[in-house]
Amino acid sequence: LQNSKELQMKLWENTRYLQEGLKNLGYSVGRTETPITPCIIGDEATTQKFSTRLYEEGVYAKAIVFPTVPKGKGRVRNMPTAIHTQEMLDRALSAYETIGRELGLI
Repeated sequence: LQNSKELQMKLWENTRYLQEGLKNLGYSVGRTETPITPCIIGDEATTQKFSTRLYEEGVYAKAIVFPTVPKGKGRVRNMPTAIHTQEMLDRALSAYETIGRELGLI
């Protein structure tokens, strides 16, 4: 990866695509300068439920809650890679939309 400009470009392209998709759905991704993309949910129980529902929909994104982050700042951690396709990212974004509506977050 360090020697491949193509893979680095694809990684950042996928990162921007996912971040913009989440923002367009109404989620906050906070300030991140790496491909690791948080989706801030807030409440710890809701964040954990959100992560579980994502998994049920075929998307692995780990819940990060207190004490790893401040109380009430729970988030789901996403890590796009250079090998994700746009179709894969669209599927993840679709799950975020469905579950966000289900849980009354968007």
